[in-house]
Amino acid sequence: MSEQTTTGTEPGREPGPEAEPVPGPTAGPAPQTPAGPEDAAAAASCDAPAPEAAPIAPKDRRRLFAALRWTAAVAVFATVGAGVAYGITRPDRTDVPGLSTEDDGRWTFPPLSQPALPAGAPLAQGPDNKDETHYAQLTGLLLPAPEGAKADDAVKADKDGSVSADVFLEEYAPDVREKLKQSLEWDGLRQITGRGWTMPDGTRTHVYLLRFHASGFVDAFKGCDTNARLNGVSALELDDVWTGVKSTQNAIVPLRFPGSGMAGESEVSVYQEVKPVLGDEQTKVGCLQSGDVLGMVIQTRKGEVAPVPFHQTVILQSQLLS
Repeated sequence: MSEQTTTGTEPGREPGPEAEPVPGPTAGPAPQTPAGPEDAAAAASCDAPAPEAAPIAPKDRRRLFAALRWTAAVAVFATVGAGVAYGITRPDRTDVPGLSTEDDGRWTFPPLSQPALPAGAPLAQGPDNKDETHYAQLTGLLLPAPEGAKADDAVKADKDGSVSADVFLEEYAPDVREKLKQSLEWDGLRQITGRGWTMPDGTRTHVYLLRFHASGFVDAFKGCDTNARLNGVSALELDDVWTGVKSTQNAIVPLRFPGSGMAGESEVSVYQEVKPVLGDEQTKVGCLQSGDVLGMVIQTRKGEVAPVPFHQTVILQSQLLS
């Protein structure tokens, strides 16, 4: 008998429940925990497509481009401006193209500062000092010598800077000294201080400050005007350069700087030796009246006194007195 293959149960065995297959790993999705309302909203927002950006109107686009251009221009100008400012402050003025200044012969003086006043003393030009009395030390108001100068021993000063009347009067012709000395004694002279120096080009400068008991005595002294008879000088006249510049500036705007000759400041008069001069040297004189002090600048040079350093010296001394 041939074997028969059946798909049923074996003969003689009762049919029973089939064995359940053993579950193995599956590739299906993992079980998820129930999502809350917040998670659901987040999932919805992630799944939703992002809204497209609204197009920029042509008018707004032009404004944006203009703002960008101006921002770039400001940045460029700020950078260039900072570089130019740095370049001007660093080198000397004569080294900067377009800003070079030719040497006009002026001298280099040390920094000037007025001396300290005694406690409670008013300024010479202060509103509470009607007589314009100088209470500071007279030597502190005297202009210092510029750089490169050598001391001139002709101005013989004491250790405290004071100069005797006889030394000062050596600036005048011998036949007028006695009369001027008597005038100084009668006109309330209190003190004279002075300084002299010589520059490399041969220019000699003598500066004197004469302090009187009051401003009225300064007017009485006749040793600093066109009639002054200085030693070796034929005659004096107004300085033509100073007078010309002053008249031009007065026509434009009133002068208000120290040394301009305005009321309440140093009254300045500048004279020069009349040409032709006696000998080979010219002399120029600056007379500065400030309250109870008379300042006198005498400058002499072979040939002709240069106007720039002379006027510079007069103005600086006037500023110290003011």
